[in-house]
Amino acid sequence: MFPGGIGDIGLGQDGRIRHGDNFVVRTRKAWNKRGYAVLIPDTVGHRNLRGQRSSARYAQLIEDIIAFVHRQDSGPVFLLGTSQGAIAAVNGAAHAASGDIAGVVLTESVSVMGVSGETVFSAHPEKVQAPVLVVANRDDRCNVAPPQDAKRIGAAMTGSREVTVLMVAGGTTRSEKNCGSLTPHGYFGIEAEVITRISAWLEATIRTASLK
Repeated sequence: MFPGGIGDIGLGQDGRIRHGDNFVVRTRKAWNKRGYAVLIPDTVGHRNLRGQRSSARYAQLIEDIIAFVHRQDSGPVFLLGTSQGAIAAVNGAAHAASGDIAGVVLTESVSVMGVSGETVFSAHPEKVQAPVLVVANRDDRCNVAPPQDAKRIGAAMTGSREVTVLMVAGGTTRSEKNCGSLTPHGYFGIEAEVITRISAWLEATIRTASLK
């Protein structure tokens, strides 16, 4: 799972996380309860990942992460990215070898060019071959992740034979900025519903793959 913002979750040597508000970070235990193992990469030395997530170098890092997860005998592997992290998920999926990942989930994806200088369209979505789920919140007011772009993102996944666009609604605001984690952009207040609906897609995708 790839968090948004600058990508720094502040993971300490003691395992504590200093920046835990991001959707994928604060819900990790909820995913665990559903039987999913979760890997959330941190940055090295608090590095700012803005503008780096669509690069070939970052794609290689994701390939290394995928290989590490497979060595754990984890079963099907999915990439899930939120906001700026969706760029990383697309980049990883675009470069993944056939069969390496079971699917990719994009939530509140950055689709409008902002200060980071990259969007999900910068990460070659046309090269993604795995099944894709695009999730967007109708009440998201983040200027670089407009929910109306969800269908455009899905349409850009021309290499995938299975693309689903899921619209949700609701959430409350505690962050000062519309793109903050504790807003509808980060599914604040509707986490359980969003996780349930994403999980249903994950499970259906696994079942479909097992029948092939």
